[in-house]
Amino acid sequence: MTQDRCSLGRRVAFKIREQVERGRRLDRALESCIQGVDPRERAFAHELAYGVTRLRGRLDHLLSPHVHRGVDTLDPDVREVLRLALYQLLYMNSVPDYAAVSESVAQVRSLAGKGAAGLANAVLRKLAAGGADTAEFPDLDSDPLGFLTTWGSHPRWLVDRWLKRWGAQKVFDLIEANNTRPLACLTPLYSKAEEALKALKMAGLDGDPVGYGTESLRLKRSSSPAAALAAFPEAVIQDPASHLVTCYANISPGMEVADLCAAPGGKALTIATRAQSTLAADYSESRMRMVQENAERTGVELHCIVADAHNPPIKSADAILLDVPCTGTGTLARHPDIRWRINPDSVSKITGIQGRLLDSVAPLVSVGGLLIYSTCTLEPEENHELLANFFLRNPGFELEPSDTVDGEFLDENGYLCVHPDKDGRDGSFAARLRRMH
Repeated sequence: MTQDRCSLGRRVAFKIREQVERGRRLDRALESCIQGVDPRERAFAHELAYGVTRLRGRLDHLLSPHVHRGVDTLDPDVREVLRLALYQLLYMNSVPDYAAVSESVAQVRSLAGKGAAGLANAVLRKLAAGGADTAEFPDLDSDPLGFLTTWGSHPRWLVDRWLKRWGAQKVFDLIEANNTRPLACLTPLYSKAEEALKALKMAGLDGDPVGYGTESLRLKRSSSPAAALAAFPEAVIQDPASHLVTCYANISPGMEVADLCAAPGGKALTIATRAQSTLAADYSESRMRMVQENAERTGVELHCIVADAHNPPIKSADAILLDVPCTGTGTLARHPDIRWRINPDSVSKITGIQGRLLDSVAPLVSVGGLLIYSTCTLEPEENHELLANFFLRNPGFELEPSDTVDGEFLDENGYLCVHPDKDGRDGSFAARLRRMH
């Protein structure tokens, strides 16, 4: 990759990060900023923007001692360029140090003037010589909160919350998984993993079976998701944790199913291969358009409508899947910006929405039917505690665990509890509720 290409990639990454710092979702910022950009430059910007978002806390900790009054006092544009430059110095071996420094100093000069450029030059040259030694960080054993906040690059309130629930080693493993760049996974809708793998290899692509009782494939980093779907159209890009939710749901053939928070549609499409009929609904018209396009691409019969689950568009269904909005703390590897967007009040705010959604759809489940509640969060208030309160309000429902997933993913109550790991699997939670009367 030439220096000129890197220069464009840096500018694109800066635009992405600028939008993210203003509160826009990282995936949407990326999509809007890379339109028309050459694939190689796009890949450079993608890695840089996602890497800085993932390791923002670590980068700021390394920058701060070299900035009078700390990195938080810097002009936001200057701070962002320094983060991007430091990530290149430490983690992008394809970028020569001199190029990362000189290009970034020039960018600071254009954004904030000569004085800021001098500061950037001094800071980056010191850091290029020093690297990112863990000795620069708090000690994990004596100060796990400090270490996991800085080196681990997670907000202090979230690390503190996790340390109160789990031991330091488990939180360390979780944070390491969150800071690992995940691979995309492909789920065949009608076939076994072996058949999909053959089709990929014929197209010059490759992957490995995920296992966990699924037919999913983990794509090699050199195999793009778009190319994989072109080679094997009857599949969806779906994390194994999401696929395990549909396995756990264990929808019987002949059921009429409604997925009322359906976008992006992977669960609805998977369920529709078994059910008699499947309705997919979501309040976002643009996201439902994507679901419809995927249904057409895969050849799955799926009835798609735009509707809000607070006002369900059905009178009844044999099974309702409610994959509710959540804090998403099980997906921080795939969506690293979430860790910086949520705050200590996010959990209590979202549980109100989740409870109201459950109460809206519960009466619409046919007697004898199923209500599948799922999230991609690790927080108990959104999972176990929310359902404990639901049962108090709705005594006609009982938990009916499924034996269609490996027992390692079921907790002592029978809830599906999938924890993120370094293989790139997200976290997820699900409850399979039977309406008894």
